[in-house]
Amino acid sequence: MAIEKVKTYFEQYGLAERIQEFEVSSATVELAAQALNCEPCRIAKTLSFLVEGHAVLIVAAGDVKIDNAKYKAKFGTKAKMLTPDEVETLVGHKVGGVCPFAVNEGVEVYLDDSLKRFHTVFPACGSGNSAIELTIPELEQYSGFIAWVDVTKGS
Repeated sequence: MAIEKVKTYFEQYGLAERIQEFEVSSATVELAAQALNCEPCRIAKTLSFLVEGHAVLIVAAGDVKIDNAKYKAKFGTKAKMLTPDEVETLVGHKVGGVCPFAVNEGVEVYLDDSLKRFHTVFPACGSGNSAIELTIPELEQYSGFIAWVDVTKGS
């Protein structure tokens, strides 16, 4: 199960105890915000795309949407989200629990500028009822991200 992979990943940094698991679903931005009692914008949603045959994850604030023109300018292709089956196969997590931690080899992670306005954010941890609160420097450190990008609108 993906949450177990994420827990093991965070154990090496002494952070596994910070993972929160809920009795209710946190599989969408709105549900996660309710479970965490925070603003939806502070949910760090992880969006999964296919670029040149491999998975690309973009972690963005919960209140933004992908800007197709900015995305195409950055990645050289139209934004094509992975299907739920592709997400599980290529990324290693199921939709609703996708996060930038303990992903399959070859998955590229990018952090969107929409997150920079927050001190802490809440990404999922591999299941549809989990999250961890991380500062932006912690998110940078533990996500294995390649670069900050500006590919969203709405914040």
